[in-house]
Amino acid sequence: STTWSRDNLTLTTMFVAKCISSQHKDLIHDVSFDYHGRRMATCSSDHTVKVWDLDDGKWQCTASWKTHSGSVWRVTWAHPEFGQVLATCSFDRTAAVWEELSSDISSKGGSSTNTWLKRTSLVDSRTSVTDVGFAPKHLGLQLATCSADGVVRIYEAVDVMNLSNWQLQYEFNCNLSLSCLSWNTSRMHAPMIAVGSDDANQSAGGKVQIYEYSETTRKWQKVETIYTVTEPVHDVRFAPNLGRSYHLLAIASNELTIVSLKNLRKEGGNSPSKFEIRQSASFEDHESVVFISLLDSLSVHLALYICLVKIYAFCLFPANYLDNWKCISVLKADSDASEAERASMHAPSMSSTLNLAGTPSSGTFR
Repeated sequence: STTWSRDNLTLTTMFVAKCISSQHKDLIHDVSFDYHGRRMATCSSDHTVKVWDLDDGKWQCTASWKTHSGSVWRVTWAHPEFGQVLATCSFDRTAAVWEELSSDISSKGGSSTNTWLKRTSLVDSRTSVTDVGFAPKHLGLQLATCSADGVVRIYEAVDVMNLSNWQLQYEFNCNLSLSCLSWNTSRMHAPMIAVGSDDANQSAGGKVQIYEYSETTRKWQKVETIYTVTEPVHDVRFAPNLGRSYHLLAIASNELTIVSLKNLRKEGGNSPSKFEIRQSASFEDHESVVFISLLDSLSVHLALYICLVKIYAFCLFPANYLDNWKCISVLKADSDASEAERASMHAPSMSSTLNLAGTPSSGTFR
């Protein structure tokens, strides 16, 4: 898990925190880990993206470059099967795809250097592109974007060996100002995307919509709206599906809401899915805007929902078959912590409190 402010990142791994200088010159908007959790990308209002590599327990910045002409809202990794590929989106109304090229110059007395090349710039949006996400690996190399004008666009790489050629495959209007999106990773269900809106007008209705791809019509269609969430939504995330018969979706606004979606459609049917939507949990005791990060580990069977100051877990063992979500750790900012205290921060048990360096008002938690 991560917290960040303008100048520092605080990384928490199994409740052990490390503080590193981010070297960004403005607010950090997103932090994204790669598939293996050993590489990290950050993006900022300073128009740059930085890539970090974990080496002997220390995070080293191995690349930094200007990606857009406006604030960079999101950065995300593609599955490593497609190489070292990043996607970014920005206030400048574009999204971009970047690929890393490694060159070994050790034979010349130097060391290996990594260069990130812009493979394509997606310029179809007329407003700020607010989120971007690669599809699950089994769907191929697809990329979804959402914009402030309410339009979702889905692109596909024509040739995964040539990332300079992307085609716009689908485009649909959600009739809401969009702030975030999330792909459902389940292989057992038709492709599905959740979108969230940060529209402050509560009379507009539900702020989260679910879209599903129909093989029959070859179109994306809205199958559900979650009307229980009327506050502006800043983040949505589908939990990895670990063999459940239902889907879990976390929704972050000024509180955290976790809903389950059970498909009521019979197998083999061609009609759009119809879901039984049930609120599994709701947590209102946050002190600021909530963002979400998911950690899934088959070895411990935990799905962790990381929010601004609290960590929630639902353990998928039989003892917790009643969907008992509980707070397992609270992260508190301590701007007065000394360097020695920062270096020794850790929690001996799941219910411990962590004192993390940083100023909560200067960043967000993802």
